[in-house]
Amino acid sequence: MANLSTNLQREDRVMYASPRAIVEDFFHRAGTGEPVEKIAELVSEQVDWFVAGDTNVVPWIGRKVGKAGAAEFYAQIREQISSEAFDVSEILSQGNRVIALGKLASRVVRTGKLTESEFCFDFIVENGEITRFRLFEDSFAVAQAAA
Repeated sequence: MANLSTNLQREDRVMYASPRAIVEDFFHRAGTGEPVEKIAELVSEQVDWFVAGDTNVVPWIGRKVGKAGAAEFYAQIREQISSEAFDVSEILSQGNRVIALGKLASRVVRTGKLTESEFCFDFIVENGEITRFRLFEDSFAVAQAAA
């Protein structure tokens, strides 16, 4: 029955939600502390998910696979980072591509170091699911804060 419910939720997103609305829902779920599985519901199993940076120093970045990878990313972020500020200043949408611009400030729990950066999230949404995810931020500053 859970499978039927999940399929119906996805069909509702496909029928009623624009790519921008999917991304706004994604940020809402991530920002309000919803379970990581609820965030991952918006992501395709075939997602092309990548955050550039030094994976030897920053364990939550790199390539992630499917809904489980998206959930892992947010679980690691919540465990290892304390968000002090996250402000989406602009969302740009054209067709199935959505770009979110803003600023963030995060403290690495293990080191206590603060990193501040502008960011750009780059999404592609198809059939009500995020099929491409890129996060661009000051990866050097993140690595320095994590070391």
